[in-house]
Amino acid sequence: MNCQPMRLVFVKSAEAKEKLRPALAAGNVDKTMSAPVTAIVAINKAFYEHLTTQKPAIPTAREMFANNAELAQSTAFRNGTMQGDYLVLAARMLGLDAGPMSGFDVAKVDGAFFAGTTFTANFLMNLGYGHASANYPRAPRLSFEQAASIV
Repeated sequence: MNCQPMRLVFVKSAEAKEKLRPALAAGNVDKTMSAPVTAIVAINKAFYEHLTTQKPAIPTAREMFANNAELAQSTAFRNGTMQGDYLVLAARMLGLDAGPMSGFDVAKVDGAFFAGTTFTANFLMNLGYGHASANYPRAPRLSFEQAASIV
């Protein structure tokens, strides 16, 4: 079901960046503060409130999630993450450098940007035009056999 739970906040101003700073892991402060934009990729935990509009052909869609908190949470997280992944790809296809990260305090981001809402941060993504000299060499990856199996 295409429930579209992703919500975005594009943090650009110096004031907004300062609100974000206390939530960042130490290793992410400099790169986030110097990025032109940081996207807070969030999910709406009550995404199902919009399903009557999005899915009029499925009249029970809202209740399916509203009456099952575990299903709503897992669906919001999974679908919102997939939407965020597509945002990474779209940014890169437009020529932007996109640096998604999970090194931050979710509760602090939620308090600073989503207080009084049903939104919660999923991950952050710095966006801009980086300089190749600042890139780290690619780290080793697991082999296919370590990460996958064919059954």
